[in-house]
Amino acid sequence: MSATEDEITGWFADQSRLSPEDFPIGIGDDMAQIRFGGESVFVTTDMLLDGVHFDLEHASLKQIGYKAMAVSLSDCAAMATIPVAAVVSVALPEGFGQEQLKELHSGIVCAGDRFNCSLVGGDITRWKGKSRFAISVAMLSKRAENEPVKRSGAKVDDKICVTGSLGGSGFGKHLEFEPRVREALKISQMVKVNSMIDLSDGLSSDLNRICRQSGLGAVVEAAKIPISDAARQTGNLLERALNDGEDFELLFTLSSSDCKKLFDKWDLPLPISEIGTMNVTGKIQIKMQDGRLYELEAKGYDHLS
Repeated sequence: MSATEDEITGWFADQSRLSPEDFPIGIGDDMAQIRFGGESVFVTTDMLLDGVHFDLEHASLKQIGYKAMAVSLSDCAAMATIPVAAVVSVALPEGFGQEQLKELHSGIVCAGDRFNCSLVGGDITRWKGKSRFAISVAMLSKRAENEPVKRSGAKVDDKICVTGSLGGSGFGKHLEFEPRVREALKISQMVKVNSMIDLSDGLSSDLNRICRQSGLGAVVEAAKIPISDAARQTGNLLERALNDGEDFELLFTLSSSDCKKLFDKWDLPLPISEIGTMNVTGKIQIKMQDGRLYELEAKGYDHLS
């Protein structure tokens, strides 16, 4: 019997025997925290596959390198930490030479340079026989002035907010998105953010993760969900905004008073929308425009399905 990504990740976490003093944040969040004396380092890793996360027939190697780095940078944003350095490993198919690697490198460095995150090493290997391209990024970040924001800190009556607009990422955004590192740091410096995640797998799935790890429920209002221009070019706009994934926007919760403070003082061009409220019910629901409530199932991307 197959397990979902969240189920197997939960099982891994249950097997863990990590010391909370040395590893305050472990399996199940966007980054793990490792403490050395009074200092901490945060680490994340992401593997991207040809045919799953990009298509080599339609995406350039520079775009692929950029995306691989940006995905891990987005994990730093999800916890409001400061990116520091990355190592990148690639598994090459036949026919890859130094010119292709140089183009890939240019995309990796382009993404990292935007946030002063250096490429400091990695590994190159080649498949024997015909196989597809894979790239893996491991990234380190450091603590900002604020505490790192986890998925598990949402509180009853928190407002649920999201940056940018959602849906239709497959029309190009998934290769060219801007990791919300600067916005995450600014938000966390302005107000107390109780929980946060980056929208990599879709609003429906990622909100479920915050609710499950915080032990709470939520109601999201369909009319308040910001829908992207790309999604508006297709049918079933709400379905796309909820489940498309790879928006890489921030989904976060904060108190009603902090939400008002944030909206009153927010001065960056990226919009923020308040889309719902956390509650004690344990149910994750969506309120439609006619006032009816429906279960909000996690129908976003699952890496093991």
